[in-house]
Amino acid sequence: MRLAVPIALALAACVPLFSATQAPLAARTAPEMAPVTLSYGNDPLQQIDYWAGATQNAPLVVFVHGGGWKRGDKQMMRGSAKLEHWQAQGYAVASVNYRLVPEATVEDQARDVAAAAALLQTKAEKLGFDKGRIALIGHSAGAHLVALVGTDPQWLLGAGLELSDIAGIVPLDGAAYDVAYQLDHADPLMRETYNQAFGTDPVRQRALSPTLQAAAPNAPEFLILHVQRDDAAAQSEALAKALRENGTPAELQGFAGRGLRGHAQINRKLGETDYPATAVVDKFLARIFSR
Repeated sequence: MRLAVPIALALAACVPLFSATQAPLAARTAPEMAPVTLSYGNDPLQQIDYWAGATQNAPLVVFVHGGGWKRGDKQMMRGSAKLEHWQAQGYAVASVNYRLVPEATVEDQARDVAAAAALLQTKAEKLGFDKGRIALIGHSAGAHLVALVGTDPQWLLGAGLELSDIAGIVPLDGAAYDVAYQLDHADPLMRETYNQAFGTDPVRQRALSPTLQAAAPNAPEFLILHVQRDDAAAQSEALAKALRENGTPAELQGFAGRGLRGHAQINRKLGETDYPATAVVDKFLARIFSR
């Protein structure tokens, strides 16, 4: 998502092709290796960066960036603590680009996340990871998108996958899991962003609200994290409650950090060994990948 001002940095809220720069798997070593770039559609933004894991059957962590549905880029992963940390755990890692509002819709973005996951799964043997152990992690707008893909089966089904093909979902500090509620409670700056993304049609807003789509079936398990922002905390709690009421395990944890600074911090610091959320995510991933 194309950020022009510092505050925007904190907002977060298909013909597959291998790139010509792809090196043989044996020639790539983490974490210094360059990623393989994959295309899952014809739009230039429908691309994935992929880093191999430590073994040919490593689990895969797929990260979806934030940026208010209209900004951001998969390259935000490069050089981040998340990438090096997940590679150190032996995981394969993918970072997904998706089409952006207003040229695309949020529905297009959900299709893109699902299509990216489907392409990766179909290429699992060639890329060198276990197609049965895939987790989706997203921050801010990306948190909303992974939660939506994990609660409404139409998106994965449309890409040829089942909800059970995803081992777990980790939304990081999202605040639009119930779109209409968020619009009613958002400050004027963010209300404009939500209106641009979700419009004014209540039927559409409901369809794009993970909390309101949490009736079974869902992805097998969720870990929902937030910082101390009132809207993110309330929305995360409501999503966890809805999932649990419908029989889906959902762990909920809050961490220090307020306002846009805290919102950016959970994304920037995740993976740093002294950041509390890192150990929580590590434990969750180790458990769902051990099944």
